[in-house]
Amino acid sequence: MAQDTAGTLYIVPTPIGNLGDLSPRAQQVLSSVAAIAAEDTRHSRQLLQQFAIQNDVFTLHEHNERERASRVIERLSSGDDIALISDAGTPLISDPGYVLVQQCRAAGVRVVALPGPCAITTALSAAGLPTDRFTFEGFLPAKPQQRRKTLTSLLDEPRTMVFYESPHRILHTLNDLQAVMGSERALVIGRELTKQFETYLSGTVAEVLQQVEADSNQQRGEFVVMLAGAPVQASGGDEQAALRTVLLLRNHLPLKKAAACAAEIHGVRKNQLYQLALDADNT
Repeated sequence: MAQDTAGTLYIVPTPIGNLGDLSPRAQQVLSSVAAIAAEDTRHSRQLLQQFAIQNDVFTLHEHNERERASRVIERLSSGDDIALISDAGTPLISDPGYVLVQQCRAAGVRVVALPGPCAITTALSAAGLPTDRFTFEGFLPAKPQQRRKTLTSLLDEPRTMVFYESPHRILHTLNDLQAVMGSERALVIGRELTKQFETYLSGTVAEVLQQVEADSNQQRGEFVVMLAGAPVQASGGDEQAALRTVLLLRNHLPLKKAAACAAEIHGVRKNQLYQLALDADNT
């Protein structure tokens, strides 16, 4: 366990666009710690200069995190307080820091996370999609085949899905969403959140894709893509009819294949139908 004299690792969110979103508490922590671990020191020094914060800044990013984590923990254990920041938003959310925080926890070093800017929650709060349950999927794969494979695996996901996307892939991703998820699913994209040209586009997948294709300005910046979850299509009666079909088909097919075929026939989600068949076996 860490000694009482050990320092604290502070997880400090930084603005995703609007400098006014750096909280007074974040400013106080960044000014008072012994050093700041930053994803990109050049980018972070520009931010810190805006608030007259003069402090030691060193790099900690995905390529050197494992190497540097032990040295950071040594400094923390000797009594130094250190802040961790990323280029924008909350560290560890599709940004480096997991390895460091995990090792700090294992070493008994105190970790304190400050609340603050995060593109996920900012976008969701303004999207008008269900937010009682959602899943964050980060960046989709860059390669088309892998991207479509990932989207296919989410086809039956009932929660609102949130993705990050870059400007040079946004059209490819929207086209793949339409190909895999269909054109009628509700979709909202937030672009350049908190910045001068912040934009939200909403509608069906097809409608949003059309808007982005028609306006090259909507293809610039950083994006949060939010897709409505799979609809609950079946009533209890539909489920029972689909289950009867599964039980008939399984005499000739493996259960997973039988569930997939019955789901297509009855418009029921295959994962749900597969579970119903398993439950029927156990009763």
